[in-house]
Amino acid sequence: MKNICFFNTTGFWGGGEKLHLEYALQFIEKHYNVFIVASKDSPLCKKALEHNIKLFEIKLQNFSFLNIYKYILLFRFFKREKIDTVVFTTSPDIKAGGISAKIANVKNIVYLRGLAVPIKNTISNRILFNNILTHIVANSLETKRTIFKNLSKSIKIEEKVKVIYHGIELALFDKSSKEKNFHSVKDELIIGNAGRLTSQKRQKDLIKIAYTLKEKGVKFKMLIAGTGELRPEIEKLIAEYKLKQDVILLGFVEDMGNFMHNLDIFVLTSSWEGFGYVIVEAMAASKPVVAYNISSNPEIIRENQTGFLVDYLDLDMFCQKIELLVRDENERIRFGKNGRMIAEKYFQLNDKVTELENCILNKNGA
Repeated sequence: MKNICFFNTTGFWGGGEKLHLEYALQFIEKHYNVFIVASKDSPLCKKALEHNIKLFEIKLQNFSFLNIYKYILLFRFFKREKIDTVVFTTSPDIKAGGISAKIANVKNIVYLRGLAVPIKNTISNRILFNNILTHIVANSLETKRTIFKNLSKSIKIEEKVKVIYHGIELALFDKSSKEKNFHSVKDELIIGNAGRLTSQKRQKDLIKIAYTLKEKGVKFKMLIAGTGELRPEIEKLIAEYKLKQDVILLGFVEDMGNFMHNLDIFVLTSSWEGFGYVIVEAMAASKPVVAYNISSNPEIIRENQTGFLVDYLDLDMFCQKIELLVRDENERIRFGKNGRMIAEKYFQLNDKVTELENCILNKNGA
């Protein structure tokens, strides 16, 4: 395992793309020969160039696995650079890139599975999981469970699957500016959320929660970081509830550390999370967290220690937990300190990269 390639041709910037860049930089520090495969002019491509990471540009789509020319390009790349390990996070990339890697005799073909949703039991997936992938890494126990939900009777992958949580580079995170960029009036707390504006993240719930909090006389400002297709609908809902002064859509936020440091409470209303990376970021910034008690959230949040877990879609209880934290500064501090300790103990990036390295090298079992 000398020449490792992180393969992600997604056109936008999200958690998977951030993970590839962070892992690539970590493996460079471990003195591996590292490449990134990305789409031309994609955010990952640009960031790879900024960091002087070796780059191979190619654009893949859902049906690129039917394009022989793509296979030839990838086969030549794998052979030319003597790639022995390739790491994927998306299905379209695995279909074309994984098969090309197999043909090129790449030793380790690794899938970092980050979606806590069941995988379709199709012929192509059975071939990929049985015959192409050598390692399958789930980012949570919940993600691992969903991998087996439809495929357990069709493929034998138990020995291939390992759970490795994502990590955060705490030293770099701590260097983020703590300057208060979002000013609040006296006794007004700042509640924050971060994520793509999609149905999965359920930011519409946040608007309803904000309305209830305002009706109860709670002094707050809610900041929502992220972009996505639901922004017009969320803006309309904000207007309908007359919350334009109370809820602010920030769009894409580059410095997530600074964003988290500006908050008093972090809230997450997602319907599922493969791994709630933003929860760990909030904990790293010593912020209490309120989220639904679903998916992988209970694997990260310690109930009544680092935050609160609320029954799914119970908006009244969600509001009550936020109110409790708004009115109890000592509880916010306690949760924040505990969260930071959990982040330091279980979610250090370099520890997680070493786990992945050992998994690929089959050290301590895979």
